[in-house]
This record gives sequence, C-alpha cells and structure tokens, in this order.
Amino acid sequence: MPKKIRVLIVDDSASVRQTLAALLSDDPELEVMGVATDPFMAARKIQEEVPDVITLDVEMPRMDGITFLRKLMSQRPIPVVMCSSLTEAGSETLLQALEAGAVDIIQKPRIGAADYLAEEAMRIREVVRSASHARMPNVRRFEARSASASGPARKLTADAMLPPPTGRAMAKTTEMVVCVGASTGGTEALREMLEALPANAPGMVIVQHMPEKFTAAFAKRLNSLCEVEVKEAVDGDPVLRGHVLIAPGDNHMLLERQGARYHVAVKKGPLVSRHRPSVDVLFRSAARAAGSNAMGIIMTGMGDDGARGMFEMKQAGAYTVAQDEATSVVFGMQKEAIARGGVDRVVPLEQIAREILMAQQKF
Repeated sequence: MPKKIRVLIVDDSASVRQTLAALLSDDPELEVMGVATDPFMAARKIQEEVPDVITLDVEMPRMDGITFLRKLMSQRPIPVVMCSSLTEAGSETLLQALEAGAVDIIQKPRIGAADYLAEEAMRIREVVRSASHARMPNVRRFEARSASASGPARKLTADAMLPPPTGRAMAKTTEMVVCVGASTGGTEALREMLEALPANAPGMVIVQHMPEKFTAAFAKRLNSLCEVEVKEAVDGDPVLRGHVLIAPGDNHMLLERQGARYHVAVKKGPLVSRHRPSVDVLFRSAARAAGSNAMGIIMTGMGDDGARGMFEMKQAGAYTVAQDEATSVVFGMQKEAIARGGVDRVVPLEQIAREILMAQQKF
C-alpha cells in the first residue's frame, strides 16, 4: 500500500477542524496526523512528527497564519495550503501568503452547506494532494503518489461545456491570442511571466485554478506590477492586444469569435477535469474559435486539466508551449500534455515570455 499523505490542520475553530478532518479522512490517500489550535501548538507537533502538508488558518490567536508561514518557510519549509473564509477584503492577505511561500488556497468549509461540501470537498482534497508534490527549498521531494480523486464522482471532460473542435477554425489573421492554463504554483509563475511582457503583447486569456472572490484581487495585484493591463474577466470582454483576462473563480471561461475579433464568455457549468474554471474548457474553445491564430501555454500544476485541450489546440494548428519540470512547483499538467503529444516546445519559466513575443512576430 502506498504511504498516505499526512496532513496537519491548524485552525482555531473547532468546527472547521472537525469538518476538514472528516472530509480529508474520507480520501484513502490522505491521513490527518493531528490538529492544532494555533501556530505554537503546531510548532510542537511538527517537532514530534513532520507532516507532508499543513492546512493553515489566516487569523488565529497569539500568532497569525502569515507570520507563522514566514517563520516556517525560513526554518523548515513544508507545503502549506492556506485555509480562509476568502472575503474580498481578505484576498490581499492571501496574496501575501502565496508570495511568502504558500502552495495554494482553499476556502473554509461552510458548516452545514451540503451542496457546497459535495463539490468543494473534491477541490479541497485535490489541492492537499497536489501540495504534497510541491517542490520546497531545502527539503526532500515527496514520494510520487496518485493524484486521482477519491469517491465515486465522475470526472467530466470539456464535452460537458462545448463540443469538440470541428477543424474549421478561421484561417490565420494578423492578430494572435494567447491561452494560458496553470494550477499549483501558478500564481507566482504567472506573475513572473506577465512582468516580462511589454505593453503591446498579444491579447491573453488565463485560467488559474483558484476559488471565487480571489481572482479579482489576484488580477488587481498583477495589474499593479505589469505593463500589460490585467483584469478579472467579465462575460463579453473583448480580447485586446496588451490586455490579459483572468477567468473568475468558480466560472468557466471560453474564447469566442465574432468576425475577426475575439471575446470571452464566462459561464457556470459542471466541474470539468474536476475544476471550475477548467483549462480544458478554455483550450478547447480556443481550438474551435481561433485555430492557428492561438498559442497555448500550460504551466505548473498537478493533475491533467488542460492536457486534452492542448492536444486539440495543436491539432487545430496552434503553437503550444509547456513550462519545464525544473522551474515548476509541480510538473503534472505539463507532463500529461507532453505525454499526449500536445506540446510543440518545453521551456523554462523565464523563457515563456520570449516564446510569446517570437510567436507574435509571425503574425
């Protein structure tokens, strides 16, 4: 039997600790090795046994989660998933957590919300499993473990949102659209890539796996750092040169075309590849609407979301690029895309912006 992923839950709320412990324990790959009410108790437990992953609350007595995270990263890096109620006001704090070394973010389970738990439990388990694969500085790499989700939930493909490409996308024009997918570790990778782009870069649409209410703050943060204009996408937004649209959390984003112009459609729908937004949905829509006018980029992340869609983009004539293993926090989504034959070129993170600009010159 493969070794289970050991999780330490750090939260001052007894109800949250109990709910998280119950839903994580339902996954045969996960084991809750303990709970702590604050960072001081967590530190004592870590001295006794080092967990594979920590779920960490933001607001706690005696020491806040961000301060504890920074101390942990400087002394004994362990994959940390921040657990928050994710209000609009708290999103900036969570951005600080990602910059400080947190691997990902989950939303606190809403006690008694059965419909929410049925779907969100899947995401929480997948985020924790993905975190166990994250490369952390100065620590051993964790054993390779299966990333399959537990339970009977059926894994839907992009068919749930739109039909496969017809092979009749429009011919190459003078404008290019860049479609990007990322997951675990993607927030910082996207920041580095976008900061390297000039103000006249091709129009870009991005799916980054993250909860709702966080994407607006994420886009705002990127916009303050980059020459390109970055915003959370709204249904009907045009895809313009020098502009970047981030898919809003808990919504799919599709690329659509009217004449020679592109815009995005933001839609609800089922989880696809166990995600909403899904990279597969974006990539398939790009294969259908843009064909050889598109460029597909798949970046750091666990699982296989985007692998099928990238293959469809390549079949439709798009140029496709994957972030390499050495610069990825998790080499999962890219590995699957490469294995399916959907990737033209594999490059380190610092070269992705250059690939975009080189591809733009051909239009």
